[in-house]
Order: sequence, then C-alpha cells, then structure tokens
Amino acid sequence: MDVRKMVFAGSWYPESAPACETAIAEFLAPAAVTSDDGGPFIGGIVPHAGWVYSGRIACQVINRLKEPDPIDLVVLFGMHLHEQSANYMMDRGAWATPFGHLPVEEELALHLKRHFPFQLETPRRYVQDNTIELQMPLVHHLLSPATVLGLGVAPRDTALGIGEAVADWAVEKGKRLKVVGSTDLTHYGGNYGFSPHGSGEAALAWVREKNDRRLIDALLEMAPLRVIGEGLENQNACCAGAAAAAVAAARRMGATRARLLEYATSHDITPGDSFVGYAGVAFG
Repeated sequence: MDVRKMVFAGSWYPESAPACETAIAEFLAPAAVTSDDGGPFIGGIVPHAGWVYSGRIACQVINRLKEPDPIDLVVLFGMHLHEQSANYMMDRGAWATPFGHLPVEEELALHLKRHFPFQLETPRRYVQDNTIELQMPLVHHLLSPATVLGLGVAPRDTALGIGEAVADWAVEKGKRLKVVGSTDLTHYGGNYGFSPHGSGEAALAWVREKNDRRLIDALLEMAPLRVIGEGLENQNACCAGAAAAAVAAARRMGATRARLLEYATSHDITPGDSFVGYAGVAFG
C-alpha cells in the first residue's frame, strides 16, 4: 500500500505518537474543555492552524464524534481553494500519522469520481496542504476508523452535492460515517492583506463579534449556501467549500442541531495586529 507521508509533523503538530498522545490528553483535560453538549455528534467543523493555536478546539470536536460502536469511515473536507478551483481527492493508498496508517476508502472515491470532477492526487503526488493532514492524528487516535477519505472541495454550489453524495453512499452501504469540515475563520491584518478596520482592540472586536460571528451563525443555522457566501464575500472562512460540504453531509445524515463548542483567535496565544479566528462546531 502506498502511503502519503506526513508533511507537517514535527512543526505544526508532534512527530511521535507519545508526543501526540500527550498533547491530546492535555487538550481533553477537564480544565481545558470549555463545554459539554452531549453527543455523540454526526460531524463537525474544526480549525487547522498548528496544534498550539487551534489543536484543542479541533480535538474537542473530533472527540465528540466518538461512539461505543466502531466507526467505519471518516470523511474530511478541506483545502484552501477558490471558486474556480478544481476539487481534489487522493483516491487510493493511505495517510501516514504518528499512530500508524489510515487507509483510503477507495470504493467511495470511485463512486464520487463517477459523479463529480476531481483533480486526483496520489500518495506520492499531492498538494502540500495542512487542512486535512492536521486532523488525521486526532481522527486516528480518537475515532480509529476503518478507512478515511480526504476531499478538497471548492466554494461553489457543487460542494453541497459532494457532501450529500458522501452521506447517501454511506447509507446505501450501511457504513457508520462521521464527517469533518476543516476551515479557519477571518485572517486579519497585514500578514494577510486584509485589515478593513485598522488595527488594535477595535479590529480584534470587529473580527470576533461581527465578521467571524456571521460565519458561525451560518454554521449554527446549518445553512451551507450561506457559509459559501460568507466566505466569498466577507473573507471569514478560508475553506468555505469544505465547511459547506460538511454541513450538507451532516444534514443529509439527519443532523438537526448545531453547537458551538469553542471560539478563539491566534491573538489569544500570540497577541499582534495579524491574527486568525478559529471555531469548533458540532452537528447532531
């Protein structure tokens, strides 16, 4: 089996299994968990900065997807794509993680290729993108799925069709499925070329209370087209297509409620005039 190597291990997240396990235990320590909204949940939205910035939020969401019964499949939607981008998929092989390999769900990949256009990646030829890789160790350690599938989804209407097709296939095959959409929120400041409200506390408040809140509200209302519109119009989701696909899949799987588990910004860890917003949302 060809295996896609870890690109961001040792920098964005720990390279060894013991170090990852220690970090995950700290993320899930009672004092670190900000809310308990029950579960298990069907799917969720996670951020994808380095674990030091957003790992706790991502870990809390993925941990809420656990069930007593084994999970057959986790589909992760991500990638930094624009409206005219291709969709991306690694349709064979496996993903390497510090805890071992996660095999690709090749049968679902084949099904999706028949219905949607994808730029195909291989374990040896792929775009180096953090949005999906950073979730794989958390998925492996907390959910232990039999297979996974990572999908890069562009922010346009077809994102909803892809998400719904994933859910429909899982139902048809009798697979216990969980879905995860990976996106950060507003990238603000000179580092990102986006500072419509200047700098300082007023800019931070605008991002937290208004710009990011608009995207969070769309997620909580489980409105995938609004999620895409927000990302394109207000630059408050760097992977709006991925988030919309996850919402559409969760709704198709029967989710009727959404919960905001935590919100934070990189400013909380490293104060400055350039910062990024992060939200953890669970669907059930």
